Amino acid sequence: MNEFELIAKLTKSLPTNENVLCGTGDDCAVLDFGAPDQLFLFKTDAVVEGIHFDKTASPEQVGRKALARCLSDIAAMAGTPSAALVTIGLPQKFDADFVARIYDGMGGMAKQFGVAIVGGETTTNPERIFISIALLGTVGRGKQVMRSEARAGDAIFVTGELGGSIAGKHLDFEPRLVEARWLADHFPIHAMIDLSDGLAGDLRHIVKASGVGAELLKTAVPVSPVAKASARKSSTARPAFAAALADGEDFELLFTVAAKDAVKLLDAWKKRFPKLKLTCIGKMTAGDGILVRDKTGSHKLNIHGYAHFQGKTE
Repeated sequence: MNEFELIAKLTKSLPTNENVLCGTGDDCAVLDFGAPDQLFLFKTDAVVEGIHFDKTASPEQVGRKALARCLSDIAAMAGTPSAALVTIGLPQKFDADFVARIYDGMGGMAKQFGVAIVGGETTTNPERIFISIALLGTVGRGKQVMRSEARAGDAIFVTGELGGSIAGKHLDFEPRLVEARWLADHFPIHAMIDLSDGLAGDLRHIVKASGVGAELLKTAVPVSPVAKASARKSSTARPAFAAALADGEDFELLFTVAAKDAVKLLDAWKKRFPKLKLTCIGKMTAGDGILVRDKTGSHKLNIHGYAHFQGKTE
């Protein structure tokens, strides 16, 4: 049983109440507490030593990543982060200065995006460090972007370049908060998600939630130079295209928009964010599942993203 199968089993009968507009199944919970102009976003995420970082990472990078992962989920719903609680588990013999530097990294990320860190919990955890963040944010009423509203015929866009994040990007990525809010303010974005588990896995989330299919154009997927170099240097490395689909932890935005808006959006993006690549990589379809179109035709996508407890990527 992988991560997503376990989530489905655990969440099928969870209690809810009248404040919950969206619970499980999207990047954040969406809550309505009666504020006239805004809804609240609620998100939790964790980093674990040996899974999300190793001993080569600096403590500042660890703290930064812990918060940035949650910020990326707020971005995926076009929201604005507000306040965070931090739970940290430490081995019995910990280095207090090392832990303080983790909080320095976290604090720098918080200040960059106007987030208050308002408390949390410390506990003992044998052998390794873990950090769990609970983050509260807001989004204008009716402005939240879900995974579930993609439509057949939509153009599929992705920011940045994909693959090879283990070489460093997974520790120093920039949450696309500014870009996501700009998108939602200027265009009717139908569906959006951040790429944490890989393009292959996260596009499947949109497909499943929206009840449509997708077709990717292989030559359009923006593969990072790091992924290409890795594939060239090692015969055992994953091919570059497969790395772009399955490596994960790119934390770029994947979104869909009506085809009629695609060219206008791309032109406006180039003016507003000239240093960040935006690429149309395919379209949503009326079928189900995901196809990849290459020079020989369309083929079923058999690459999968990362899943905890299984780690299957191909």
